[in-house]
Amino acid sequence: MGHGKLKRFSENETFSCLLQPDSSEVLEREPGENTGFSHCPLKLKDHPVKGHWNELMFHGRNCPVVLELGCGKGEYTVDLAERNPDMNYIGVDIKGARMWKGAKYASENHLDNAAFLRTRIEFVEAFFAPGEVSEIWLTFSDPQMKSENSRLTSPMFLERYRRFLRPGGVIHLKTDSTFLHEYTKAVCSANGLKVLASTSDLYSLADEAGRKSLHSSEYSSVCGDSAVDALFEVQTFYEKNFLKQGFKINYIAFTIDREGDFVYPDFDAASWRAAEAPRFLPGHQF
Repeated sequence: MGHGKLKRFSENETFSCLLQPDSSEVLEREPGENTGFSHCPLKLKDHPVKGHWNELMFHGRNCPVVLELGCGKGEYTVDLAERNPDMNYIGVDIKGARMWKGAKYASENHLDNAAFLRTRIEFVEAFFAPGEVSEIWLTFSDPQMKSENSRLTSPMFLERYRRFLRPGGVIHLKTDSTFLHEYTKAVCSANGLKVLASTSDLYSLADEAGRKSLHSSEYSSVCGDSAVDALFEVQTFYEKNFLKQGFKINYIAFTIDREGDFVYPDFDAASWRAAEAPRFLPGHQF
């Protein structure tokens, strides 16, 4: 491991806005089972912060909580937090060396409504109580073309989100991947989920007329007027890179209020996979 990463891991320990629980704090083994991880069924247990984020991590600020899952360097979480001081934002990722950038910025700039959680997204329900989260952002998630249950908009993940997302809470997906966007649309259709906004070319709506149409739509009434401008003005490292390469940015916002199990869609993954153009990410630290 490089010296730079070691330094960042060490500095992460000093950030009060960054929670880095050990896996043993949220995983428990079934009684009497083999103790080896490869043979032992695992289940989640609640972390002490569950249901107490505003109290423990946001200094008693009683504000709506918004998650960014797979936050990377945390620039989206930080930018949203700066724009919306009346909301609390939490970036979630497993990569501590990447998250260091956002946590360091939030700490040095006394950004009291931004926090970070270093954990696997598969464990996220151990950290949030029913109704504790108002919105979820999925920004440039890995489309996981060959593993449906690994897609962050799959029925399996929607079931996880439903356990802590408030009724009427919104999930935002912003992605360069047409594959993931079309898959998510198929999931919404198969489950009768309400879609507030959907486009395969987000920045075609960036002009005055496009923004006006969003401001006058149900999307704005649910997410707020500030969310419209943030769609175009807040960008991740990956988004900027893909825009430079000429890729269009897909976006969909939807709710997951539904009774009963989520169902899997009839989705032609092979065709959409074949249509996906390759991406190039220039050399960077992570």
